[in-house]
Amino acid sequence: MPLALPDLQRAFADHLGGAERADLVALVAGDTIPAASRLDVYRHHVRHSLATALATTFSTVQAIVGDGFFRGLAQAYVRQSLPTQPVLSEYGAGLPDFIADYEPACDLPYLADVARLDWALNCTFHAPHAQGLGAVELAPIAADRLPSMTLSLTPGTTLLTSRFPLGRIWLASQPGADTATVDLDAGGARLLVTRRPDDAAFVELSAAEAALVAALIHGEPIEVAAEAAFEADSAFDLSTFFARLVGLQVIAAVQ
Repeated sequence: MPLALPDLQRAFADHLGGAERADLVALVAGDTIPAASRLDVYRHHVRHSLATALATTFSTVQAIVGDGFFRGLAQAYVRQSLPTQPVLSEYGAGLPDFIADYEPACDLPYLADVARLDWALNCTFHAPHAQGLGAVELAPIAADRLPSMTLSLTPGTTLLTSRFPLGRIWLASQPGADTATVDLDAGGARLLVTRRPDDAAFVELSAAEAALVAALIHGEPIEVAAEAAFEADSAFDLSTFFARLVGLQVIAAVQ
C-alpha cells in the first residue's frame, strides 16, 4: 500500500538518518540498479551536500581540524540532525553544542566556541543590513533624557563570550594568518559581532563594555546598563564607549 505523504516524508528522513526502511525500498523502482542502492546513492549525495554546506559555514572549525576530521564530524552531525528549513545557510545551529559533546574533539576544548563564533558571523552576515544611527541623528536627544531610554541594536548584532582567547584563535586560523601559537591561557574573550555593508565582523570588548551591551540586548535602559558596566569596572568611561558604539553604527533606535 502506498505511503501517505507525511509517512513518505518521514520514511525518507529516517533513511537519510541511517535507518533501513523496507516500506520505502518497496516504493522505489529498481531495474539495472536495485532500489536499495538507488536510495543509498541519494543518501550519500544528501549527506555530502550537507557536510559541504557546514564546511562553508564553519570554515574556521574546518581550518583548525583539517578537511578529513571535519568531514567525519559533519557526517556524524548530519546523521543526528537533518535540516528543518530549505535555506542551507540556516543549517547548523546545533553544531557548536554537538562539538562540545563530540568525543574525537575532546582534546580541543575551545573548538565549540570557535563554532559558535563561525555561526554568529554567519547569522549576522545574513541578517538584514540596517544603517545605524550616527552622531547627527542622536544629537537632538536631550542629555537628561538619555539615562531612562533604551537602545535597540541593529539586526544581527550579537555578544559572544568565551573563556578562551577566541578572537585570537579565529584570526590565527584564517588563510594567510601568522602561524604563531595562541596561548589558550591568555584569558577569555568578549566579542561584539556586527553586520557590515558586505560582510560580518567582530570587535573585542572589555568586561565592562560587554556588561553594558548585554544589558542593552536584554532591553534595559541606558542607566541600568551603565550600572552593570560600572560594577564590572569602576573606572569605565561611558561617554567614550557610547561614542564607540556610534562609530560601529550598531545603534538602530533610541526609545
